[in-house]
Amino acid sequence: MNAQRAALSLLLLAASALGAAAEISPRSWQPEAGDVIRFNVLREGKPFGSHAVTFEKAADGTLVANTKVSLKAGLGPVTVFRYQLDATEKWLNGKLVEVSGKLNDDGKKATLSARRKGEALNVDSTVFNGVAPAGTVPASHWNYAQTQTTKLISTGNGEILNVKVVNKGRETIKAGNRSIEANRYLLDSALDVDLWYDDEGRWVKLAFEARGQQIEYVLDALY
Repeated sequence: MNAQRAALSLLLLAASALGAAAEISPRSWQPEAGDVIRFNVLREGKPFGSHAVTFEKAADGTLVANTKVSLKAGLGPVTVFRYQLDATEKWLNGKLVEVSGKLNDDGKKATLSARRKGEALNVDSTVFNGVAPAGTVPASHWNYAQTQTTKLISTGNGEILNVKVVNKGRETIKAGNRSIEANRYLLDSALDVDLWYDDEGRWVKLAFEARGQQIEYVLDALY
């Protein structure tokens, strides 16, 4: 399961921080308090866990995005692999101001804490400490801006990943038990991840292959 854990760690690189702070793409869907993005995660077509992002607004107008990922694989009643991620992003006036995360990767634990100071985001994490490179944006996937960057940083452990984004064109996909038109992007890095967004900039699908196994995110309902 080591290759699978490595793949999931790269896939869920989600995060925070930049030298010239991350922004929510003004051309994409803008989340509101009460919005929920919920995916069922499949491995080779079978249940593997869930990935959910919920949004709320603080009194000062700060948008809070809470990500919770829970994945599990087993042999009969015995669990042989478990992955859990809890992360919180805070955005004000479209800019990232704070992010924190806690990861349990099959017993290997890691954390991330980062705060914006001026136009920089200072990161204190298990893997990286310092100011995140300019242009780094969250890879928590709900923000369409990640299709326009070359740097991602993990909300679980702070690792920074170089990425090349390739526009793969339009496709008809199933999302929320409906057929919809979506735009597909390849995140070309140590792990190749395909992401789909609809015409409103909403994240509607994700897929990648690890150790010869297909992992797919199926949207529970359109939001």
